[in-house]
Amino acid sequence: MASKSSPKSSCNINPTLFCSYLIQILFTIFTLIQLPISLTEAKTSQCRTSCGQIPINYPFGIDDGCGSPYYRHILVCSEKDQLVLRTPSGLYPIQNVSYSDPHILITDPFMWNCQDGNNFRPTRPFSLDTSIRFSLSPQNDYLFFNCSENDVIMESKPMFCERFPEQCDSTCDTSSYLCRHLPRCSSGLLGSSCCSYYPKGSASLRMMLRHCASYTSVYWRNLGVTPTFNQVPEYGIRVDFELPVTSSCLLCEDSNKGGGTCGFDTGTEDFLCLCDKRNVTTYCRDQKNLHSSAVVAGTLSAVSVAGAFGIGAGIWYLRKLRAKAPVTHGVQSNENRLF
Repeated sequence: MASKSSPKSSCNINPTLFCSYLIQILFTIFTLIQLPISLTEAKTSQCRTSCGQIPINYPFGIDDGCGSPYYRHILVCSEKDQLVLRTPSGLYPIQNVSYSDPHILITDPFMWNCQDGNNFRPTRPFSLDTSIRFSLSPQNDYLFFNCSENDVIMESKPMFCERFPEQCDSTCDTSSYLCRHLPRCSSGLLGSSCCSYYPKGSASLRMMLRHCASYTSVYWRNLGVTPTFNQVPEYGIRVDFELPVTSSCLLCEDSNKGGGTCGFDTGTEDFLCLCDKRNVTTYCRDQKNLHSSAVVAGTLSAVSVAGAFGIGAGIWYLRKLRAKAPVTHGVQSNENRLF
């Protein structure tokens, strides 16, 4: 009786080629696993807490994802460690930031200064984005020079304006204290007119500059002493900001809860507590409430292990099909179309 021969395998695989495909599959698995982990580690980097000598605290941040999303992309730290405020009218160097009395002090290089004298340079009006929680401080005094008398009401304000300034907003005071005592300018202005006017918004500031040669801003700096005269005039613009304190941020910053840094998800702008090794939605020592990106990263890593075999096997199978497909010199047909 003739012995039965074993059936021939219909799949002839070159061992060398199979090893090559296997190496590609393992490389794909390694890449897919490492990518989400590296992305997660990048998101947990700490936020810079200063720029030069100026501290950067909540609600501000100079690194994206730090602080409050209300002030995203507003502060810039230059390569020379100069903190700068970004507004629609330009970039303005920041002198100081106060968090106890929420405000920032900026300088405008285009404003008039004592060195200019009667040589008034072309200037640009300072403006703020109304969608951001900034406002011109009522502690600013604005001085306008050589205004058109046909377009601007310039006259000395009566004494009652000091008690009821809202009734005198339409006039530009020509006898103001600052016009008569310009800070650090002993000689003052020779042959040029000066008046003091407080615009209610940056829009009215632009309107005034249409009819005046130049302007400058003076804020009253508090000396921190108790006598009656405890403020001195300084050149600059004080901009007040809101401090959006939330229970989530207070919980995150609590040292007993891990002492995290308040931040936000750069994609959704949802609150995040930024910790040393991971981001969470509550506080750093909360082991249950992980941020979704970390969970997704872990899920992707697990899925990558299972899916990479399918991807690698698919690549191997498609190459096997391509080797058997008829050569048609680029003409697509039902026989050689892979997808």
